Amino acid sequence: MAFKSSVLILSFALNALHTVQAENIHKSDKTEKSAIIPAYLLCGEGSVEAKRQRPGHPVDEYQLRPCDDDKKLKPWYKTIPLGTMMPDRWRIVEMIGIESNLWDPYNGYNPIKGDYPVWGDDWFYNLIAISDTVVEPRNFPVPVGVATTNRPDSLDTIGTGNGSVFSQSIILEQVFYQGDTTFRPPDYEFRLTTVFNFNQVRFQERGLLNIDPTLESDGGRKRSDKFLGIQAAFVDKHLRNVSHRFDFDSLRLGIQPFSSDFRGFLFQDSQFGVRLFGNRDNNIFQYNLAWFRRLEKDTNSGLNDISQSLRDDDVYTANLYWQDFPVLGFVSQASVTYNRNREKGQIEYDQNGFITRPSSLFEERFSRNYDVTYLGYSGDGHFGRLNVTASAYYAIGEQTSSRYRNEKDEIAAFFVASEFSMDFDWFRPKLSVLWASGDDDPFDNVAKGFDAIFENPQFAGADTSFFIRQTVPLIGGGGVALSGRNGILPSLRSSKEQGQSNFINPGLRLLGFGFDADILPELRVSMNLNQLWFDDTKVLESLRQQAPIAKDLGQDLSASLIWRPYQSQNIVARLSAAVLAPGKGFDQLYGSEYKLPYSVLFNLVITY
Repeated sequence: MAFKSSVLILSFALNALHTVQAENIHKSDKTEKSAIIPAYLLCGEGSVEAKRQRPGHPVDEYQLRPCDDDKKLKPWYKTIPLGTMMPDRWRIVEMIGIESNLWDPYNGYNPIKGDYPVWGDDWFYNLIAISDTVVEPRNFPVPVGVATTNRPDSLDTIGTGNGSVFSQSIILEQVFYQGDTTFRPPDYEFRLTTVFNFNQVRFQERGLLNIDPTLESDGGRKRSDKFLGIQAAFVDKHLRNVSHRFDFDSLRLGIQPFSSDFRGFLFQDSQFGVRLFGNRDNNIFQYNLAWFRRLEKDTNSGLNDISQSLRDDDVYTANLYWQDFPVLGFVSQASVTYNRNREKGQIEYDQNGFITRPSSLFEERFSRNYDVTYLGYSGDGHFGRLNVTASAYYAIGEQTSSRYRNEKDEIAAFFVASEFSMDFDWFRPKLSVLWASGDDDPFDNVAKGFDAIFENPQFAGADTSFFIRQTVPLIGGGGVALSGRNGILPSLRSSKEQGQSNFINPGLRLLGFGFDADILPELRVSMNLNQLWFDDTKVLESLRQQAPIAKDLGQDLSASLIWRPYQSQNIVARLSAAVLAPGKGFDQLYGSEYKLPYSVLFNLVITY
């Protein structure tokens, strides 16, 4: 009973307080300005009712007072000066006093950086200039020159592999495009990328840099070369928008960059081709349909050589990206890539006089034709805090035999790779795993060794890694290398750039641990330790006529410092070092007395 009495007393008190507050507010509104105009301050004829009603109270109704014309708001009728008319919105910066600055794109507007039109109302020009400098001391096993050597009275076929590389590239990228690119792709785009490269390579052994050691300086131990390559030359036409959110279809024709997956495992290059691409459903889906005819490469710089005829090597590819699938923050990609090579019977020597097609593998009889289809899935993103990048390919097809003129080999090979990482503030540890199948019998007419079209893997240390960066020759097993420069697959090609894919190879297994540490906003430290195994050594045993050869290739340890003094990509300096601690298999191929293979890389990139 006491509880009910207390509730009634509290209810009466609250109603009395509400009434007093309402009266006070009504009085204060007559003398003070309010953010919301009460209905009793309105004027007009008749009355107005409140839109909201308190429970248990009647609807508030206000009688409108007559309007006083002298107190009404009157419209603004005077002219507001807006200044000089501008032909477009980009030139407003001139009117507010910002001056043009060609040397510093971050301060001032720049007509050669696409800040405002250079022709008509919506044609823009963008110039990108890059200086890329590489200095690279290194050491790995090399063969002793057959015709001559710098070390008379020496024994064995394994020579001194001390050497160095200096490379200077000047890259000029020019883009001329039409359209407002704030929310949609340009209507037209013309792009030209030229690269001038000067390179110099030194080795202590003779006969490695040219088939004729008398043609090079310093007794055949130094080679200098220069080349001008075209890495991009295409026109891009925006065909149509398919939604109000600017989902689109575009067509690109010419020499253009393309990557088949997120990490460059299968095909990452700039080649001549036609590509239809676009997106759908507010950019949730992106697609590519493309055909490429591969260009010949300059031997020493690796740049496209448009002075030579196109290769009889076609790449057809189709892929689909699906954002936020299967979970938010993860992108899935499905792809089908078909590589059609018709270089059977061709004989090709590189610019240093060494044969590249056919490779000196087994009998060196025939260049091959092959038809290979790669079925692939790739993903990149995160599951919660766990970052995941993965790719998987299955290669099926057939190739003509390099040993018997009318025979064919079936191709059946696979590849899987994944990297897992997690961010802890400035520190990111990583785990890398890779398995590329190897051929278990080089004479059974079934090629089971996986090989890519043109790989450039950003994985397990990338070009910081010794095994990925260096081209170690398979001495005594033909004029081939274990793997190409900037390649992770031991495909036994004569040349990554000019050779053919080879599906009779030992394959690879990799387990790697590493980390990235952002010590400062300008400084990153990275380290990687990769354990390498051959998947199967039957091919190596047949080539070397040597058995058994162990699968343990060794441990690849690398570390790098990346310094960006302005916290941007305008100046990037990188210093890295890598060593390969040989495993039993490496020692059996190159001898246990060979000193530790290593490489040091200094790279300075300056971008305008």
